[in-house]
Amino acid sequence: MKYISTRGNAPVLSFEEAMLTGLARDGGLYVPETIPTMSADEIAALAGVSYEEAAFRVMRPFVGDAFTDDEFKGIIARAYEGFRHEARAPLVQLAPNHFLLELFHGPTLAFKDFAMQLIGQLFQFSLGRRNDRVTIVGATSGDTGSAAIEAFRGLDNVDVFILFPHGRVSDIQRKQMTTPDDANVHALALDGDFDDCQAKLKDMFNDFDFRDGVKLAGVNSINWARVLAQVVYYFTSAVSLGAPYREVSFTVPTGNFGDIFAGYIAKKMGLPIKDLVIATNQNDILHRTMESGAYTKEGVTPSISPSMDIQVSSNFERALFDAYGRDGNAVAQLMEELKDGSFPISQGAMEILRETFKSGRASEDETMATIRDEFTACGEVLCPHSAVGVKVGNENLSGTPMITLATAHPAKFPDAVEQAMGRRPDLPPHMADMMDREEHVTRVPNDLAYLEALIKERIAQR
Repeated sequence: MKYISTRGNAPVLSFEEAMLTGLARDGGLYVPETIPTMSADEIAALAGVSYEEAAFRVMRPFVGDAFTDDEFKGIIARAYEGFRHEARAPLVQLAPNHFLLELFHGPTLAFKDFAMQLIGQLFQFSLGRRNDRVTIVGATSGDTGSAAIEAFRGLDNVDVFILFPHGRVSDIQRKQMTTPDDANVHALALDGDFDDCQAKLKDMFNDFDFRDGVKLAGVNSINWARVLAQVVYYFTSAVSLGAPYREVSFTVPTGNFGDIFAGYIAKKMGLPIKDLVIATNQNDILHRTMESGAYTKEGVTPSISPSMDIQVSSNFERALFDAYGRDGNAVAQLMEELKDGSFPISQGAMEILRETFKSGRASEDETMATIRDEFTACGEVLCPHSAVGVKVGNENLSGTPMITLATAHPAKFPDAVEQAMGRRPDLPPHMADMMDREEHVTRVPNDLAYLEALIKERIAQR
């Protein structure tokens, strides 16, 4: 299995090389050269197996000869042993034909744990046998950072630096990033928004002297292994509702497009998915793009669903790559135009995207109303991101079962939930003292040279 860049001018890599590299050297994102498929019988055989076994069967074709079967099974087992639900990703019924996929039972109470815990184990195994070390820099709108820190904290051969937008994450999200006191963990509060954090991360990858000097690696959703891990729960949830003998649909609250792109990969692999519905909050660039045929940034307005406050959806580049017939030069041109704030999508590519994805949005008031209404109707407490998904999912119900992804535990956003339904969600017992823990955080300017110097200094101190 080989991996190629969406911009067509980077070395072709193996799975392990692509995982450790993150962003391609031409600025593109790695994708598989071909997508392996599963037969109807192979999909049906996932019924009743453990989540870990399903993960092995779904992901195994993508890793090539990077690991033996026993090694890969051990990596998967260690990745999910800290989850606090035996099913890992349980389904809950909201209404006739509408189901909620709870993806918040991992260590940091967010769907990012499914990918990050796996990638942490993959890195540890690979670096250990190479006797190598790397510097991980991540940008987060809230959940990726805490999941990355939890996955890599305390490891000898990894230093972790997480950039998050100062004042634009929830208190719980911030505390999860700033309270670990491991020597290899560095929480950096950047003056700016998430797009600024993400831009600085990409700038570091494109500064090859810095990148090579600190052995930079990325664990944002630009990393293919992150997307791959998320493909698994599309299969497990669909099979629970009758796949492959029955179609299912998915609604995905998304800002960076990685989670719904995983659903697209599952569909390409043979999972019978009828609709893939993009759900956006008021920062609705993906919904606007689907409606208008042009990707145009309009600035970020802070919301009660901060993990979706994004205008540069990195993984959308992967979808564009396929929509443009895997023409890396065409994608590179679009990304160059985006530097000026906008690019048009060709009619042919737009037709392909609209055949693949539907979309919808939820305003702040609609999000609050959905939290309140779902609690009244069925007792389910939703975080604001999940509520965005449920609202859009309700608008796209049909005769096909709809699965909406619940991306975070409501206790990660207690103020919004309390405002919506009049009661404050409790943190799980193992996090009950979170708000009392001491914080370790460095506030940093939106300046590449400053950040690179700080990272080099911190590494030298280790």
